[in-house]
Amino acid sequence: MALLKQWRDIAYSEKANKGDLQRLWAAYFQKEKEIYQILLKNPDEEVKGTVKELAEKYNIDLMTMTGFLDGIDDSLVEHNPIEEMEEDTVVSLKFDKELLYKNMVGAGADWLYELEEWKDIFPEEKLKELYKEQKLSTTIVKGDRVYPNDPCPCGSGKKYKKCCGKNK
Repeated sequence: MALLKQWRDIAYSEKANKGDLQRLWAAYFQKEKEIYQILLKNPDEEVKGTVKELAEKYNIDLMTMTGFLDGIDDSLVEHNPIEEMEEDTVVSLKFDKELLYKNMVGAGADWLYELEEWKDIFPEEKLKELYKEQKLSTTIVKGDRVYPNDPCPCGSGKKYKKCCGKNK
């Protein structure tokens, strides 16, 4: 069975005890934070190895590494074969810095996007700009409402109710 399926069966189990799941995720988030602190110290260095080698490098178990690879995949320069990966699959952690920061913001992972290491990568203004870009990208902006007596937006010069708003 591919590692990703095993990880998801454990981490997203509907049958598991809620307390056990909370402890699993709390431990995972702590390990995730520690790995990102290391990766962000040398953001341009490509970290590469088998899933097992990377788990050993970061002193975590195989399932936690699998979860980490699943989480970072959307921020990588080249995606890893996470659906089929086994412990001997070679993977890369080469990430796009701006994309990673935005994805952390999008996920609401303040314990990650507020890491001190980001300040050595981007100036404060750039971090604010990336944060704002990410937040605005998920904001739905509704157009102005057209009322019956307003000029029709089609440009005919008629009132909306006598033009495009007829029979609506």
